[in-house]
Amino acid sequence: MAAVPTIGVLALQGDVREHRRALESCGATTAVVRRPEELERVGALVIPGGESTTMWRLARTFDLLDPLRKRVEQGMPAYGSCAGMIMLADHILDGAEGQETIGGIDMLVRRNAFGRQVDSFEGDVRMTGLDTPFHAVFIRAPWVESVGEGAEVLGRAESGDSAGRIVAVRQGHLLATSFHPELAGDPRIHALFLEMVKGLS
Repeated sequence: MAAVPTIGVLALQGDVREHRRALESCGATTAVVRRPEELERVGALVIPGGESTTMWRLARTFDLLDPLRKRVEQGMPAYGSCAGMIMLADHILDGAEGQETIGGIDMLVRRNAFGRQVDSFEGDVRMTGLDTPFHAVFIRAPWVESVGEGAEVLGRAESGDSAGRIVAVRQGHLLATSFHPELAGDPRIHALFLEMVKGLS
């Protein structure tokens, strides 16, 4: 079995501690990433939720956006949750003027598609690679409007007005979900990412 490299968690904002705890519960070694030199020390990256426009601006401020793009283009495995999904999208709807992303997944993502903070909710998502549905937490979450040929839909919302909406996608070495698995008390999404990383090592 291939060894898992150190997993970085982008620590510009969001649930950094919770992602690290979930990854470590699956046996991973983790590190925070705020600067380019810290990015160079990790073999894979988790991009937490938060506010995608703030994350983009902070990535620019910390001179991280271009190094992030370079590492992703070179094949570094990455997983983005909520705002992290937006950061990994090639195309976004309802973005701020001039908003940039890291890119890498051929998908069109709509920001705040599920509504405002008060519209946050929980619901089951049936995920490819998981035996039973994942009870997901959605907070000001995006959804995926469409995917290109290279992207694989892994999960869709199962209930309510949003039933059928795409909420989990993979493209090669990149994984993204609309929801926050680090808040669910269920490490299976993080374990799925680690299996991806092992398979790509």
